[in-house]
Amino acid sequence: MTLARTRLRGGPPTRRALALGAAAALVAALAVPLTATAAVADDGTGLAGSELYVDPWSTTLEAAQSLSGQARDDAQLLGSIASATWFTDGTPGEVEAGVDAVVTAAAAEGRMPVLVAYNLPFRDCAQYSAGGAADTAAYNAWIDGFAAGIAGREATVILEPDGLGVIPHYTTLDGQVEWCQPAEVPAGTAATDRFEQLNHAVDAFAALPETSVYLDGTNAAWLSIGEISDRLLKAGVQRADGFFLNTSNYQFTANSTAYGTWVSQCIAYVTEVNPGDFGSCGNQYWNGGPATNWQGVGMSQYGEWSPDAADPALNTSGVDSRYASILGATAPTTRFVIDTSRNGLGPWNHEGAYGDTHEDWCNPPDRGLGARPDTTIDVPLVDAYLWIKVPGESDGKCYRGTAGPNDPERGYEDPAAGQWFTQQARELIAFAEPGIAALDCHVDWTPSLDGASAAVRLSGEVGSRFALAFAVPDGQQITKATRATVAQAEGIVTVTGAAKRTGNAPDTVVHADGPVQTPWQFLLDGRACTS
Repeated sequence: MTLARTRLRGGPPTRRALALGAAAALVAALAVPLTATAAVADDGTGLAGSELYVDPWSTTLEAAQSLSGQARDDAQLLGSIASATWFTDGTPGEVEAGVDAVVTAAAAEGRMPVLVAYNLPFRDCAQYSAGGAADTAAYNAWIDGFAAGIAGREATVILEPDGLGVIPHYTTLDGQVEWCQPAEVPAGTAATDRFEQLNHAVDAFAALPETSVYLDGTNAAWLSIGEISDRLLKAGVQRADGFFLNTSNYQFTANSTAYGTWVSQCIAYVTEVNPGDFGSCGNQYWNGGPATNWQGVGMSQYGEWSPDAADPALNTSGVDSRYASILGATAPTTRFVIDTSRNGLGPWNHEGAYGDTHEDWCNPPDRGLGARPDTTIDVPLVDAYLWIKVPGESDGKCYRGTAGPNDPERGYEDPAAGQWFTQQARELIAFAEPGIAALDCHVDWTPSLDGASAAVRLSGEVGSRFALAFAVPDGQQITKATRATVAQAEGIVTVTGAAKRTGNAPDTVVHADGPVQTPWQFLLDGRACTS
């Protein structure tokens, strides 16, 4: 089984404002609330309890610029919610500049950026998201550039999705050589090279006191608990902040929580109680234990797991009791985060269609957004729910064992990995669990013929007075607005005025020093609008 493929992205757009909203009023205007009020972490740093950064130049909002109608509204809705920013290639200098741009903008707002480092040599075993650095030296230099871009500021790094799930020429704990066996990678050193690369990255990010770094923990329907725990330890998880689960996948949050807890318990057991005894770590592929009189079955991914589930294939009590019995007073401490970007309805039950080539991770039909990003999770060991995979971006061209080019489940050709997938974005919103409301305001932005100004009309839920905030590219200066005041600081403009309540006259007309460029998204009184 392999993880759902992720977007190939070279970094932030060149139009990015390098610093956003230094003034407190502008920060407040740009604020997009989380699903719960953020609590302050115990030490004031780290991912847990932070407020997440929403990128006004994200690839989601970039995609919206070429869309219209419902498709554009969908992209702008998804672009109003914090998703990770992916870095997948470039020179060390280029990745340093790209990371610096995002982190600088997030720091100006006092918010936490979530950054994905995805450039391991021979990543994804040269499949849908093939690519990566040329060798260990090139990768380590790229990571050093990435870390330099963060410098001493707050950031969260999701380190190499698939990095521990797909390792070239890897032999498992039970002696099986895994499927990824590329001829162009030396079989004798490929696995040790991978762990050398990841350990270097962990140390590079751990050396930054305000940076949190998480390693790949795969997902609840993939590796066994002992197997992934062994790999995490080899990759340096004890020096990291923890691991991440379910990236680009669809496993239920409840299942990921149980799986992650068991991984953390296994790590505690094999490092503190009985070193190296990975075989005693209970797992999802047989759930017997003291609480079930050692009767067990393989657990199903097609329902939510719990200790009191009536269905034996969804019941965690046996595995839970196994860890209670072997850990004694030893408490697990390795923390984790869960990608909830597309798991609202859980995984696609293909019901045996396409045999072993169903590719259930690849653009499955009728899936929904999951829990909104949240760093205030009141669940032991869970630091956050994040949208690591950018919802609305394709997993790749899915053939499901056929010759293609059409996806036989959908009847048409899927976009390439990382490209915007209009139909899937619509499904994710329509089937979201919990549900998600459409944006309730609209901004009509009409540039003048000479390009030096733009008429702005507001509609939807608009009060008698308004504060309209938007990011502008480097070098653009908004000089004035009719019947309104203008404030601009480091790439963020806030126009404040009285709404026009009659006729078709614009609410305001903004004037720029030089050609005015259409913003990618607007925030009206702190909430995102379509445009």
